[in-house]
Amino acid sequence: MRSYVAVLRLPGAARFSATALVARLPSSMAALGIVLLVQERTGSYGRAGLVSAAYVLALALFAPVQGRLADRWGQGRVLTVAGGVFAAGIVLLLGAVESGLGGPWTHAAAALAGASTPQVGAMVRSRWAHVLRDDRDRLPTAFALEAVLDEVVFIVGPVLVTFLTLSLHPLSGLAAAGAAGTLGGLALAVQRRTEPTTSGAPIDRSVPMGWSVLAPVMVAAVGIGTMFGSTEVVVVAFMTDLDLRGWSGAVLAVWAAGSLVAGVLTGALPPPTEPVVRLRWTTLVLAAFFVPTFVVPGAGWFTAVMFAAGFMIAPTLIAAMTVIEHHVNPVRLTEAMAWTITALSAGVALGASVVGMVVDEMGPRAGFTVPLVAASLAAAVAWTFHPRPRVDRALVPDPSTH
Repeated sequence: MRSYVAVLRLPGAARFSATALVARLPSSMAALGIVLLVQERTGSYGRAGLVSAAYVLALALFAPVQGRLADRWGQGRVLTVAGGVFAAGIVLLLGAVESGLGGPWTHAAAALAGASTPQVGAMVRSRWAHVLRDDRDRLPTAFALEAVLDEVVFIVGPVLVTFLTLSLHPLSGLAAAGAAGTLGGLALAVQRRTEPTTSGAPIDRSVPMGWSVLAPVMVAAVGIGTMFGSTEVVVVAFMTDLDLRGWSGAVLAVWAAGSLVAGVLTGALPPPTEPVVRLRWTTLVLAAFFVPTFVVPGAGWFTAVMFAAGFMIAPTLIAAMTVIEHHVNPVRLTEAMAWTITALSAGVALGASVVGMVVDEMGPRAGFTVPLVAASLAAAVAWTFHPRPRVDRALVPDPSTH
């Protein structure tokens, strides 16, 4: 734990990391909150799914735009504007649903909220890269910390939004997600001391993005995201088939807990000399852990297998982000990380839709084919691409010169 304490003691680090924890609660609350609210008001899961899809699709499309603007104009400005628009989008969506408005109004409001959701995950990692620019050996620990906090978000968020929506008031879950994203984003915006430096000038396109590395990592991220989205659905289907539907959430929590524990341990390990090697092995083992799901005899063994599979998630995401940080110019780092998060989001949507069809046609056991194939795709990409040795950071152009 000393390594975590050391990075959190850096000036401003604990504050911006804690603020980002709150600000990214919408990532685990908003889409589910939309489904719960729309289904509650209309009685239709189909309509709820379409409105939620409009939110997720807009989020995925505009995440890189926010990253690019943050690299150019600074996180403070972008988060301030995004937070205000996000709040407006959530308010419009709540009003449209409560007024009984159908498409395209609810879809447009959901898309506005999705497009403006503050991209805090990418921005906080970019802050760590800036704060630790002279002590890069501790950067994997910082990324591990953020991966652990991501898992906290995905454990707490779904439980919180479900409780608020179903037990307090149908509007309260989505409203809470909106408040967390807006207030958390604005609180991060005012923390200028740890904000990466920018010039306000257009990004110099002669500074390469590093697509030879970013593109393969994005393809792998689609596979990892597909694994996420499909697993959440197939776990519910499998537990329902065992007449244990009420325990589905507990199994998913155990899955996330495995990732949280692994994230903590990963941050305590020495940083890898070449993070792509760690990415290769983590994706390979992640895929292997889905093989037993085809033969596990009951809920107990199934839960144990899911914990083991979850144990590989945080190390995989940490490795992927570290690969990007090693090979992408700091001038374009936030944009690159936003592209990766977009790929993950696209994979989640793809996995949830594909596995549903597989389960309907062939049953829950067959549904595990989707996360297995998706994780195997991520592993295949990681093992077949070979990034060039990165340029020494001393030779990287200073953002303030552009």
